[in-house]
Amino acid sequence: MDSTQLTVRIVRKVAEALDIVSLELAPVDGQTLPSFSAGSHIDVEVQPGLIRQYSLCNDPTEAHRYLIGVLRDPASRGGSVAVHDALVEGQTLRISAPRNHFALVPAKRSVLLAGGIGVTPILCMAERLARTGADFEMHYCARSAERAAFVERIRTSGFADRVHFHYDDGDAAQKLDLPAVLEAAGADAHLYVCGPGGFIDFVTKGAAARQWTSDRVHFEYFAGQKVDTSADGSFEVKLASSGKCVSVPPTKSVVVALREAGVNIEVSCEQGVCGTCLTRVLEGEPDHRDNYLTDEEKAANNQFLPCCSRARGKLLVLDL
Repeated sequence: MDSTQLTVRIVRKVAEALDIVSLELAPVDGQTLPSFSAGSHIDVEVQPGLIRQYSLCNDPTEAHRYLIGVLRDPASRGGSVAVHDALVEGQTLRISAPRNHFALVPAKRSVLLAGGIGVTPILCMAERLARTGADFEMHYCARSAERAAFVERIRTSGFADRVHFHYDDGDAAQKLDLPAVLEAAGADAHLYVCGPGGFIDFVTKGAAARQWTSDRVHFEYFAGQKVDTSADGSFEVKLASSGKCVSVPPTKSVVVALREAGVNIEVSCEQGVCGTCLTRVLEGEPDHRDNYLTDEEKAANNQFLPCCSRARGKLLVLDL
């Protein structure tokens, strides 16, 4: 977890949709919380030693609370099940200060695309854009109406007429027509997408096929993508500050190997999503396996995420 830790209390826990709950978190001392911007997330220690990242979905001008939405994931590694089944109102939690790797940028027009629980940062963005008078539209895709969260909040908002709902089980006329949305957006528009990996891939590939440049396409994954590790081999990492070399076997990550050698790197998600463990690479070529760095950043090969990425050769020299 981030070195800046806060203690908050769950003041409200609400069922927002089928398999989605929201938690309203307030400081235990009644003071204000650190400010945040649309697209920010926090680390939440849902159980001792079990840390997960959740996007903030309340108004960024609020300093008295944070609001997160959590989907019960059938493939949960423990986090979402703990939130749904174990956490109760009145309970205290440790969280990090907000971080933002999915920030809005100035644009003539913004197109917001949310898939399922990906609505949490996207809704926060929509409210911010509406507050500043920016030009935008939002598309919210869900498996069904009963699985769509925060619908009443959207429908009673001042920007309700800019939001389009698309349900997998609905009729064909209301389903997302991505080519049409991208075509109508204009050459100066920026695209923001969040949701399941398959949804993000669908949108980003669709944008690339229509010559949207990568600097206009912004996205954030909630979980790391599955990687074939069957051909993984061992390699060494060298610490530039001391010259110490640490062997990384096929079955361990760089973070774990270094930790066992007495070298700790700050980590959070350990899936290559949040960027907490980002480390400079001074020599060698990383085998990038994250969903955090852009393609251009990966091609530069001067930084990598040691929680999930490895080496293409036998040695990486790290700025540690």
